[in-house]
Amino acid sequence: MSGSGKAMQAPGQQESVADLARRVTTATVRAIAGRGDISVQYGVGPSCVRGDQVRLPVPPRALSARDLMLLRGAADAAACRLRYVDEALHARRMPASQEARDIYNAVAQARAESLGGRRMPGLADNLAQALEARYRAEGYDQIEAREQMPLAEAVRLIAREHFSAAALPPAAAKAVDLWRPHIETRIGAVLPRLASSLADQDRFDKILREIIALLEIEAQEIEPPEEDLEREEDSAEAQGGDSAPQEKSASDDSRGSPGQGDDQGQEGDAESSGAEEGEEDGDGDSLKVPGQGADEAAGPSRARPGHNSRFQDHNATPYRAFTTAFDQVIAAEDLCEPEELAHLRQLLDQQLTHLQGVVSRLANRLQRRLMAKQTRAWEFDLDEGLLDAGRLARVVINPMQSLSFKLEKDTDFRDTVVSLLLDNSGSMRGRPITVASMSADILARTLERCGVKVEILGFTTKAWKGGQAREKWMAEGKPAQPGRLNDLRHIIYKAADTPWRRARKNLGLMLREGLLKENIDGEALLWAHDRLLARPEQRRILMVISDGAPVDDSTLSVNNGSYLEHHLREVITWIEDRSPVELAAIGIGHDVTRYYRRAVTISDAEDLGGTVMSQLTDLFDEDIR
Repeated sequence: MSGSGKAMQAPGQQESVADLARRVTTATVRAIAGRGDISVQYGVGPSCVRGDQVRLPVPPRALSARDLMLLRGAADAAACRLRYVDEALHARRMPASQEARDIYNAVAQARAESLGGRRMPGLADNLAQALEARYRAEGYDQIEAREQMPLAEAVRLIAREHFSAAALPPAAAKAVDLWRPHIETRIGAVLPRLASSLADQDRFDKILREIIALLEIEAQEIEPPEEDLEREEDSAEAQGGDSAPQEKSASDDSRGSPGQGDDQGQEGDAESSGAEEGEEDGDGDSLKVPGQGADEAAGPSRARPGHNSRFQDHNATPYRAFTTAFDQVIAAEDLCEPEELAHLRQLLDQQLTHLQGVVSRLANRLQRRLMAKQTRAWEFDLDEGLLDAGRLARVVINPMQSLSFKLEKDTDFRDTVVSLLLDNSGSMRGRPITVASMSADILARTLERCGVKVEILGFTTKAWKGGQAREKWMAEGKPAQPGRLNDLRHIIYKAADTPWRRARKNLGLMLREGLLKENIDGEALLWAHDRLLARPEQRRILMVISDGAPVDDSTLSVNNGSYLEHHLREVITWIEDRSPVELAAIGIGHDVTRYYRRAVTISDAEDLGGTVMSQLTDLFDEDIR
């Protein structure tokens, strides 16, 4: 991170505008929160609050009026959270499923901001401007269908209207109006009660749980008995006040829970219809459905995992995509204007200075391992070859001794290519994606020095909760068991043959607000795997960095709850058992060893850089042995 809010200056040195902004913002956060013990730090990515620590976006050196507005809005939102939300009480009534958690957290934040805005009108203006900038950056003003906007955001903004009579942010007004009839029909009568309970968090949370039940997100979202809540209080407090980082874990659990829908007896028709839908032609950058048009000469002879194969669970529906016409494989530089990409790269460089020491030492260790495999080796005491000058002393001592010759051995170092596949899902926002991009940057430089090609890829979706694929499905009458129902976005940050110096700016794209959405891991693995199979190198290594199971609400809402996870397991098993590609994985905060044989799980994103280097070092050490 960029450090705390206090700027250290030498005597007589003039304070920079960015340092002044940090110092003033830190003081403002502490004043609004009413707590002098708050630690304020600055880093790349959205702001977050955890305990008594606040992380805010790092202000650029050339601070514009817009940058200052965004910083003020983030700081005011964090300060309101600290002042008006009792995190232990908030965690006590936290719902189980991801979508319910999203609504619970979003409306709780709206409550805190409304209470702060009542006391300080200037704070309300800052929050409104920051919301508008965020929604515009995430493309909410382009939304045409209700499903493209997260329900949690729509509920938050409608609740905000009732709490403070604040106008909707212009960028999100149209999208909210698409949701309004659905939301107000179900909870319109309860929202006034919620608004009258702003000052009483306990009562507010109870009514909010009623609202979540009325929205019919899940049947089990009914308020549990009070005695059950009391028994859960200790465990909730032990997990920490801010439960937002656990969202994906809860989602993973809920996806595989009983009652999400078993698909027994659905194999026959779904498979035959999958073959027809999978043949739909797309545009030039569309992706292939896994298992369709597989090149047998390029890989193992056994059938590839896809919509024509069976999961290990014979009751599972064969995997397919409803349509691939809207999928996208795109270079990072085509997703962002050059000026913005340069700015994002500058932010990444600021972060690299604080991680450079530890990771660089590990990178040097990896480099020594690789270079050791390429050192020259000789055979001595030969009858012909190059004269061995080191053994001439024997001839001087004994003229009858024959001359000694030597020859250089052929090195057994095999050409290697490494592909780094990064989860670009929304749950990677903040520190995880920042450290992932920094680690990828350092890894690319290190391997390039050693003559090892490296490719950096990312995977996400083009929209939240489905995009054009879902619209097409709805237009066709919502056929049952449609399969994958979102538009894939696979990003090439650095191709294997592209020098690092030409691709370095691209890695900053991961820090762009609004890029990270949902993750469909199985198809991303096949995409990265197929790119490796096309490479000429003898050894191919694929390393996946993720923070949990695949999640795509659009797909999982109309298929089996474990639909994506089954496909991921099938793809991993196929690669590990039948492919020449070596597969390894690193999980951030979630156990990925249940999916991958060669895997490690880290609890803190700060450990990612060292873990990547250690994993690769172990892989190359195996090759040496």
